[in-house]
Amino acid sequence: MYTQEALDRAITEWLVRAHPAPDRARAEWATQGVALLPLGERFAAVRVAADVVHAAVSSDHRDQVAMVLGELLGGSIIYDRRVAGGTYYALIQGHAGLVWAYDKFATCLGHGTYLGVPRIDRQQPPGTYWVIPPRHEGDLVAPRNLVALIKAGRRRLANSAELPSSDPAPTLH
Repeated sequence: MYTQEALDRAITEWLVRAHPAPDRARAEWATQGVALLPLGERFAAVRVAADVVHAAVSSDHRDQVAMVLGELLGGSIIYDRRVAGGTYYALIQGHAGLVWAYDKFATCLGHGTYLGVPRIDRQQPPGTYWVIPPRHEGDLVAPRNLVALIKAGRRRLANSAELPSSDPAPTLH
């Protein structure tokens, strides 16, 4: 059985192998807590606006969002609040980005793009952190689950725009 420390090392090695110069990524994690990793081979990332995620899970409370995303998506999810109101990045299989059909609502970042990936132990603010850290090597979000979450969030946002502000938000089914 693996200890948590051994598991974290294995996950870190899986992540760092995405970089053509793994020592550079390790140095960035050591000095900045975040390393720029290239996307498209080992994994891609889908960028989802915080308002869509918060609408889908009916909360903007960090712990509640993490709990619901863990239940609905599993897989690895990063949050960066430095980007336009906050942005979630769901890691998906690299090849899934080649057929991603939802760029109008949630952009899939792949080949030619780098993502700021936090060190495995960065699991709370400030800065970029893991909302759902990888639980094992290759722990990625299933695109179909992510699409369902995005559609639910967009639907809830559209419905709330049509309701008077005193009406409660609709529930996610």
